[in-house]
Amino acid sequence: MHPFDSFELARAQIALDRERTAHMPTLFEHKVERMCTSSVGCLRGAAPLYYATLAAHHDLADGPAGEGWIVGDLHVENFGVYRPSPLDPRVHTPSTEVAFDINDFDDTVIGPWRLDVMRLVTSLVLAVRGRGASGERTVTLANAMLDAYVESAFGEHGPGTPPKPVASLLQTLKSRSRTELLDARTKKSHGGRRFLRDGKRYVDLPHATDVAAREAFAEYARKMKKAHGIDADHFEVLDTAFRVAGTGSLGTLRIAVLVSGKGGEDGSWVFDMKAQGKPSAAALLKVPEQVPAERVIAGMHALLEHPLHMVSAVRMGSESMFVRRLTPQEDKLDISRVHEHDLESTVRYLGSLTGAAHRRAVVGTPPRAWSQADCAALLNRALALAGMHESIYLAYAWLTHAGK
Repeated sequence: MHPFDSFELARAQIALDRERTAHMPTLFEHKVERMCTSSVGCLRGAAPLYYATLAAHHDLADGPAGEGWIVGDLHVENFGVYRPSPLDPRVHTPSTEVAFDINDFDDTVIGPWRLDVMRLVTSLVLAVRGRGASGERTVTLANAMLDAYVESAFGEHGPGTPPKPVASLLQTLKSRSRTELLDARTKKSHGGRRFLRDGKRYVDLPHATDVAAREAFAEYARKMKKAHGIDADHFEVLDTAFRVAGTGSLGTLRIAVLVSGKGGEDGSWVFDMKAQGKPSAAALLKVPEQVPAERVIAGMHALLEHPLHMVSAVRMGSESMFVRRLTPQEDKLDISRVHEHDLESTVRYLGSLTGAAHRRAVVGTPPRAWSQADCAALLNRALALAGMHESIYLAYAWLTHAGK
């Protein structure tokens, strides 16, 4: 095999995708569809491949100093709006406190900052090239993101005022109601609301899995009562379903739980229970043994100024489950829809948020600020990785669609 073989790596990714979706074959079709949407979609769904590539090409994994909790699977689609923890979950008021930040921590781990930064810049390169940016414009935006990252990670100032696309998203989501969330995910029936079983978002759970999920959620309810004083009647389970969501995690055991909440058909709460395993970076780094869901919570709390609310770790048989409540105030930033005039300010903001998160979660003595030469070398590696992922994406698309 050549030092870099796009088809060999694409075949390895396809084999992994088949393995992860073997319990529900239709999920493989969903995974292929999402992986083939774009090269950045392929990168988003192949975090283990990113680290395997770095492990096989050690020169790409090198770079400037700085270590602490990292996101592990950072890319331009892992930023969004959410409702932070200081709000009292027992009180129903229109949310006026929403945050915009990194919003996915399944692969969080302690490691070199550069691994996050290279993956983020690589995803930016793929994303803006996918929307037709010239080579010059692409490199300009990548440099802007790196500059903002360094200023935030090593300076005294945080990300500052959100750019127009982020501010607009925050404003829109502040007024989104619980009824809107429920109407998008459930349907009303004589027995109350139930999840929509359309095969695209929710499907039925096997009986044994449903029983185990309800037992695990009861453990979560006990933890919420102890931590927040929320009465058990708020957590009466009305329905459960297998949740089809994500790209990289598609096929992972993921269970949606509908509970009574504040009562009435529009007062229900929706929860996400997601199985956690080894972080993708384990292909490159020595990762200490940890309870996977507790690792996710530890990384989230270290990296975010305002962590997500009502999160906990529970056991479900042999699985370590990360549980969180879904709220109406959640949505991702879609960089493909950001106007060209707002693009540079937006990518700078994402770089600044990343720098602030790393500075917040540093382990040991903070390193010296990265130099222009450091950033240039890191950009060079990100461009090489973008080229690799583009070729893997094309090979993946051909291998999964040839003959159709």
